[in-house]
Amino acid sequence: MKICVIGGGGAIGGYLAVMLANSGNDVTVMARGATLRAIEERGLALITDEHPEPIIAKVKAVENLRGLPKQDVIILAVKAHQVEPVIDDLVSVLGPDTILIPMQNGIPWWYFQKLNSKYKDHPVDTVDPGGVVMRAINPDNIIGCVVYPATITQGPGVIRHVEGVRFPLGELDGKSTERIQKISDVMGAAGFKSPILDDIRAEIWLKLWGNLTFNPISALTHGTLEGICRFPLTKELARNMMAEAQAIAEKLGVTFRVDIERRIAGAEKVGKHKTSMLQDLEAGRSLEIDALLGSVIELGEITGTPTPCLNTVYALTKYLDQNVQDAKGNLVLPVAAGY
Repeated sequence: MKICVIGGGGAIGGYLAVMLANSGNDVTVMARGATLRAIEERGLALITDEHPEPIIAKVKAVENLRGLPKQDVIILAVKAHQVEPVIDDLVSVLGPDTILIPMQNGIPWWYFQKLNSKYKDHPVDTVDPGGVVMRAINPDNIIGCVVYPATITQGPGVIRHVEGVRFPLGELDGKSTERIQKISDVMGAAGFKSPILDDIRAEIWLKLWGNLTFNPISALTHGTLEGICRFPLTKELARNMMAEAQAIAEKLGVTFRVDIERRIAGAEKVGKHKTSMLQDLEAGRSLEIDALLGSVIELGEITGTPTPCLNTVYALTKYLDQNVQDAKGNLVLPVAAGY
């Protein structure tokens, strides 16, 4: 298959690109700067525990997609706030039968599209201001996906896989189709586990349940998952945030297959792990707070659900993000006088 990975030099995109290319697909990655040059010179490298020597994939790397043929599959592996800037490139290789698989964390722009609900086709302004992406992409092209693997970018064009191989898939209307079975098979042949779900939105909420709580709490406290879950006050805050989010999701028809205590216990078992938001904070990168938390608060407003804990944590994390960006990633605590 002709597969284009937008964000193919990033941690998840690069992981997918290597595995899909080495299982026989024609893979093109969109990358920039030092990452683009590294991929052009030596290919895209993947390091795993099973293969400490890098697995190299010779993929086509481009800075923009204009002029490329229409693709069979496009994997959109950039963060939510990075989607709109690449939308013109994406549309240039999106044919009427192209399958688009967005892989953003949080509530996606397409959440209410093809949904049998009174909220059908309602925009999600927090992740798609003005509905730019929603207007540009036909929802018939989209297959939903939830990303579970943990990967990191070790250097330009070098990806390290930490753990996990699950990428559950689902049609937006919950139907079982020939095309989604084909994608599941292609992912399986590449070494991934991509079960087909009849309610991809419920799976989105299950992952988001943890991301909307532990990510901002970790950024604000510099705590690990284990620490947040063991400290009574942060554990109670996480529990309250999850309860508010669950109330919103249930008004939207979502059923959670685990309860809050089990979800928190699962996070604690991960151990002394830094969340992706804490890693972004320490690297001076913009925080993905709108997709993970701002969008949930917006859904709370849409459904008339109070979100006092979510609002408070969102405000604090947004201000933290602004300070980090104003300091150009070099935010430090001032040294007290006399020390």
